[in-house]
Amino acid sequence: MPQLRKDPITGRWVIIANERARRPTDFIRRPVASPAAALCPFDPGNEAKTPPEVLAYRSSGGRDEPGWRVRVVPNKFPALRIEGDLDRQGEGMYDKMNGIGAHEIVIETPDHGTSWSEMPEPQIQEVLRAFQDRVNDLKRDHRFRYIILFKNHGEAAGASLEHPHSQLIALPVVPENVKEELDGALQFYEQKERCIFCDIVTQESAAGVRLVSETDRFVAIEPYAPRFPFETWILPKRHSSHFESSDGPTLENLAWVLRSTLRKINKTLERPAYNFIVHSAPVQEGPLNYYHWHIEIAPRLTRIAGFEWGTGFYINPTPPEESARFLREASLG
Repeated sequence: MPQLRKDPITGRWVIIANERARRPTDFIRRPVASPAAALCPFDPGNEAKTPPEVLAYRSSGGRDEPGWRVRVVPNKFPALRIEGDLDRQGEGMYDKMNGIGAHEIVIETPDHGTSWSEMPEPQIQEVLRAFQDRVNDLKRDHRFRYIILFKNHGEAAGASLEHPHSQLIALPVVPENVKEELDGALQFYEQKERCIFCDIVTQESAAGVRLVSETDRFVAIEPYAPRFPFETWILPKRHSSHFESSDGPTLENLAWVLRSTLRKINKTLERPAYNFIVHSAPVQEGPLNYYHWHIEIAPRLTRIAGFEWGTGFYINPTPPEESARFLREASLG
């Protein structure tokens, strides 16, 4: 029988459709066309095809030249622009402001054809450090209230270029989805004086049924009420509300966990498209006792249709306990 499951943080309901139960082999792989590398603006030697870099870790060369290992540039077609004032206004019952923000591309490697599951861990660690460096720089601009870090891998997940890259968008408001998560976590904390994410880490680590992997610093789990098949969360064991405050050993271990998790997903689901999002506290807030940064990975295996849009419910044909078992048993040899 299908189950309705309630996410304990946001209160969002999902439908676990057991009668539609699907194994990893039932999901259709969506191939992505690979344009010629010579046309890719993110490849070494094509630096002039992007805006000037705002950050680069280099082995050789000068600014906007080959020799970089990780490179960050403004998006050539930004969703928001950094210049100007917010100019908040009312228009009758409606509110508006200028589209002020920052939109940057993190080019994760010079290698056009690699992915996080194939990168050496030190390379992933440098990408994470670039995330951290850019957030810590941009948060000094007090116009920005929230900074989202995300990766669209594969055409089905929204990627327009194959070359490995992530994105950063700094916003002048805290998004409603983030507020929902913050409010749910705060409500739990006010009732129990504990962080709900810390409780999730403890319970899932002890039960093991939705646990994918565990280190001394992180757990990777399938959440109790996942919106999507094989939705995977990576949570630090030590409480911290802001990703950008993570120390070097934490980033080093996170690089291993991310690589391992994505290799398991690739092995189980034959290299699916996916979205990767860093959930962190608003950048102008100090440390929060009730919120816990984490990463969510959502393979793009199903589509959102009218029912989901109309109700806010999600239908997931694969129970998280089954997803966790498939991922735990994935051989990485």
